[in-house]
Amino acid sequence: VGRFDCRNNRLARRGLDADNFKTSVVDACERYGADRIGIFLGTSTSGIAATESAYSQMDDVSGRLPDSFYYMNTHNLQSLENFCRQYLGITGAGLTVSTACSSSSKVFAAAGRYIKAGVCDAAVVGGVDSLCLTTLYGFHSLQLVSTGPCRPWDKDRSGITIGEAGGFALLEKSDDEDGVFLKGYGESSDAYHMSTPHPEGEGAGLAISDALGRSALSPDDIGYVNLHGTGTKNNDAAEDKAIIKILGTDTPCSSTKGWTGHTLGAAGITEALISLLVLENDFLPANLNLAYIDDALSANILLENRDNKVTNVLSNSFGFGGSNCCLVFGKL
Repeated sequence: VGRFDCRNNRLARRGLDADNFKTSVVDACERYGADRIGIFLGTSTSGIAATESAYSQMDDVSGRLPDSFYYMNTHNLQSLENFCRQYLGITGAGLTVSTACSSSSKVFAAAGRYIKAGVCDAAVVGGVDSLCLTTLYGFHSLQLVSTGPCRPWDKDRSGITIGEAGGFALLEKSDDEDGVFLKGYGESSDAYHMSTPHPEGEGAGLAISDALGRSALSPDDIGYVNLHGTGTKNNDAAEDKAIIKILGTDTPCSSTKGWTGHTLGAAGITEALISLLVLENDFLPANLNLAYIDDALSANILLENRDNKVTNVLSNSFGFGGSNCCLVFGKL
């Protein structure tokens, strides 16, 4: 797999090697066959850092990039999927999703559809996004990067802090009543603005409603919401309106981006895994760095960690351009 060497794929390998995940995939291959294991991954940056490095070494006369640079297996969005396929030894259906910050939430929806359609029996889902200068300078130019810690829902919030992450999960059909399940998903598009969410949270609200409907759950069934909560003025305000409109003001909510930073295309899988931990441990994480709640916002934000029995969790991911996805995880 040496030809796939770049920061993003190195980060992916760290994730695949963690928590015996690769062993779990090998076991699934024995149950179903490698050709019946799908793979659905999200990324927004992929291996852009490799291209940035190559351009810094470009020959001034010929304009040639170094011979060691191979776009297809580094920068290309499909690089992540191809690397993970080979590393895990799976050959089933799959695709790469790149819808900004909702990328690695949407993979759960895609995998769910493929499994339900009988195209595969199980699926590796996840996402990886690594730091690159394009991202750092890009968000800075939009004046969205905070000069201090990320402070979602705080009245003095000033933007995101950028993180990097890689995470994976294995979805399988199951008749077992124990464990944690993907109960539903909702997707929508704001069709409003290139980077700013609809100010009334209309697209976000559609995704939340769609997720509840597909899960056959009522708003009262949701015990915790992992907010997208980027810490920017517009995003938090729009999401707050969507939450209040559909779930009301009682459901406990928090953004965990104060803990992880905004991991962009990997935010969906990062926060999905946090949501699974919430269910497994009946533990609600606090909204870190929040000093003074914005009086204009009304969601029930957790100011302290809380031990609380939870049956269903909603995880929000709202990407640039209004590409929205909400996931519902729960126990039977």
